Amino acid sequence: MSFLSHPVSHAADLRAPKSTTAVVPAQPRAAAWYPRLVAGLLAGDVTAIALSLVVASFVRFGSVSQWSASSALGYGLAGIAIATVWMLSLWAVKSRAKRIVGEGLTEYQRVLNATLFAFGAVAIVCYVAQIDFARGYVAVAMPLGLALLLGNRLAWRRALHVLRRDGRCLTGAMVVGAAVDVDRTVRELRSSVRAGYRPVAISLTDALDDAPADVRETLSTLPRVPFDGVVSATRGSRVKALMVAGDLPGGRERIRQLGWSLENSRAELILVSRLTDVAGPRIHLRPVSGLPMVHVQLPQYSGFAHSLKRAFDVVAAAGGLLVLWPVFAVIALLIRADDGGPVFFRQERVGVGGSTFEMLKFRSMVVDAEARLAALAAQSEGNGVLFKMKEDPRVTRIGRTLRRFSLDELPQLWNVLRGEMSLVGPRPPLPSEVESYAGHETRRLISKPGITGLWQVSGRSDLSWEESVRLDLYYVENWSFTGDLLLLMRTVVQLFRHDGAY
Repeated sequence: MSFLSHPVSHAADLRAPKSTTAVVPAQPRAAAWYPRLVAGLLAGDVTAIALSLVVASFVRFGSVSQWSASSALGYGLAGIAIATVWMLSLWAVKSRAKRIVGEGLTEYQRVLNATLFAFGAVAIVCYVAQIDFARGYVAVAMPLGLALLLGNRLAWRRALHVLRRDGRCLTGAMVVGAAVDVDRTVRELRSSVRAGYRPVAISLTDALDDAPADVRETLSTLPRVPFDGVVSATRGSRVKALMVAGDLPGGRERIRQLGWSLENSRAELILVSRLTDVAGPRIHLRPVSGLPMVHVQLPQYSGFAHSLKRAFDVVAAAGGLLVLWPVFAVIALLIRADDGGPVFFRQERVGVGGSTFEMLKFRSMVVDAEARLAALAAQSEGNGVLFKMKEDPRVTRIGRTLRRFSLDELPQLWNVLRGEMSLVGPRPPLPSEVESYAGHETRRLISKPGITGLWQVSGRSDLSWEESVRLDLYYVENWSFTGDLLLLMRTVVQLFRHDGAY
């Protein structure tokens, strides 16, 4: 009997079958892509470090003809020593580990930590040994090398994600648990290939017939293995990951037995937490006398980190307004020349704590756009809450260009400087949106709205209402200053992709 075409009862689910491996697709013996990826990362790291040290030498000491033999030899040996320590630091922090490669924030943090450790070690050695080392050399090599290393990681990460979207470079996983928990895990793995896992089979601890219709529809597409046969099916099919979603019959003892049974099988045992929208850096495991305690760091909305965020907002917004004023002037002239209307569009938005403010944008629509909205309501292509049209007739000629490159958002730097917005944060909602909030959506108002955010780099107008809310809540729950910097970098890339920009 096929477990795919003939759903079985709960009792049958728990009965060991004669053969469980036949229903699970056989997986490759080894992930051939990972050694190749590591080789590419290693080559990129070596190139980045070598290039940064060479550039630092030329910036600090000029052309080769200006170098003395002793200084050339000394700084040549010093460069080799720094490069060696730098590469060893990247290896020591496991910056190319399979579990974090392509992940993003954790990978970048390890690269940063390795760089700081390497140059910290150099500084200590120079101080202890009384070595006179040019600070200008370090001032160029360290930031340039860090930027190149992060760029190398970013390039390979994007290449890996492209391959994973095509169904390659993924690790086959079997998901075990109650139908509802398994369904949630399967959906997340399918929607976020960045995790690097592909569900290839499931094992349920309850009856699938009793699950909601949408759960049955999702899980019916995957081979089902009886609960008592998951270990033999994992070994026989060479599945590399066994994911436990939620609780299992037998509790902790059953999970411990699964771990013992999987020893020497090259399969990893993964416990999927029921904590949703909580990023890894907020979760800490602390074993105490054999009792593993999971600490969840609660989000903080005050203190030094937020003071740093505000200081960065002020400096960046003021600098942006100062540097970009010629761009503002050109855009203003183009808008006025297009239809003679006002340059700015002002709209009431809801900020932190439910307060309202007037958000500024360069006007990208005709002057009477609001009055013409009712006539176009039936043609909305938005998410059911916000009105959106890919070919909105109210958008002006210059407005299409402004929206395509998000130039219409630039005046919001003034809102940031005034403290009404932040550079990075949740999307600033309309008062009509806030009125529709039913409960947890109000947590979006804990943080200042941002010019950019997760919604900006994840599809913008192409997102559904639920996706937009989920991304905003994820940002609020997992905010960090480092995360803000990464989102700003992703925003720059997104400006040239134009996804959802209309």
